[in-house]
Amino acid sequence: MLLPTPAGMNRRHFFRHLAASAATLPTLDFISHVQAHAAQLKKNNKACILMWMSGGPPTIDIWDLKPGSKNGGEFKPISTKGDLQISEHMPKTAQVMDELSVVRAMSTREADHGRGRYYMHTAYVPNPTVVHPAFGSVVSYELGTKRKELEIPAFVSIGGGGTSPGYLGMAHAPFLVDTSGRIRNADMGDVPPERLHQRLAMLGVLEDNFIQSQRGDYPLAHKEIYQKAVNLMTSKQMDAFKIDQEKPETIAMYTGEPARGGMMRGNGGQFGRGLLMARRLVEVGVPFVEVDFGGWDMHSQVFTSLKDRALPALDAGIAALVTDLKQRGMLNDVVLVWMGEFGRTPRINQDAGRDHWAQSWSVMIGGGGLRGGIAVGETDKDGLSITSGKSYLPGDIWATVAQALGIPLDTVHQSKRGRPMKIANGGTPVQELIA
Repeated sequence: MLLPTPAGMNRRHFFRHLAASAATLPTLDFISHVQAHAAQLKKNNKACILMWMSGGPPTIDIWDLKPGSKNGGEFKPISTKGDLQISEHMPKTAQVMDELSVVRAMSTREADHGRGRYYMHTAYVPNPTVVHPAFGSVVSYELGTKRKELEIPAFVSIGGGGTSPGYLGMAHAPFLVDTSGRIRNADMGDVPPERLHQRLAMLGVLEDNFIQSQRGDYPLAHKEIYQKAVNLMTSKQMDAFKIDQEKPETIAMYTGEPARGGMMRGNGGQFGRGLLMARRLVEVGVPFVEVDFGGWDMHSQVFTSLKDRALPALDAGIAALVTDLKQRGMLNDVVLVWMGEFGRTPRINQDAGRDHWAQSWSVMIGGGGLRGGIAVGETDKDGLSITSGKSYLPGDIWATVAQALGIPLDTVHQSKRGRPMKIANGGTPVQELIA
């Protein structure tokens, strides 16, 4: 008998995920400091929501505008409730920028989609000898394993492709769902509950008999895997994925579109619904949620694409998430990060677009007790270079997140070959953001 699995994750991946949880988690020996900080992290209920802009967003048109420059483009900057200006097409976000800050001095040097995605997720450049874990997997291990009350995965990825857990193992791979808020067959599909219980009872008898035959550890591990699957699919915490339980007005606030019974369908609506789902997930204890918003590879007609599609959705979603978390008293416990794999060229190309650019660009970060309302770093009047002296790497962003989440920065993992790997690649927290 195969139990049904959620949308976005195939059965093989699902059971590999559960198998890793049941069979490998208790015997992991590659984290050197597990016991040292266990008591501290046990009381830690913080979380991170990563807004991933797949394709590489033009941050020069969003967070670091250049009015008066030939590279400035069509948009004008507007004032915010913080001490910085942002795009005129982000008016709702401007009203919550006292809670958010922008690091305008990112210089990452990786302008290829695949390499940039890997670098920004892991803080390590790709290396053929080791697969590094995405930071969501690190948080899953460091925080998720200490939350015994958490019955659903500790790393959830909404609306996008998965990232690798690397040497941390499949127990910390992202749990993939789409932005509909519906988990396929989460109610056990068309199998009546009484028949399901009968099947599980029969399976339990067979497995108990097999375990008693003393044929090694595999029968017990097999039973634990299936029990985890049943617990997952029957957990009340799975309701966090059901966006349509929210009021239509709340859904409309996130999507920026009129409510139609809570069933918005546009690309912008999907991003907003993903953020609302993320809020529901961190509310039940999930420590890391990634929400993917694609379509940022704007090599042509960048201003039309931004104005007509991307920025209205982005503006509504970010403003709603910050407002919602703040009203619920959660904002100081939830770190918000907005980033893509790189920025886009200050120079506007012949197709009215911008190309790949990793030399000088921006990341937005806020919540989690971090300082809001400021710009860290500065680029020149044309956006071509960093003029503030210090530039920042992905490890610096993730070190800032780690400190905000209460994960010790002296944490060291070990690769499968025994090589010590510093958390966030030894990055340094952005001191201006530490409140």
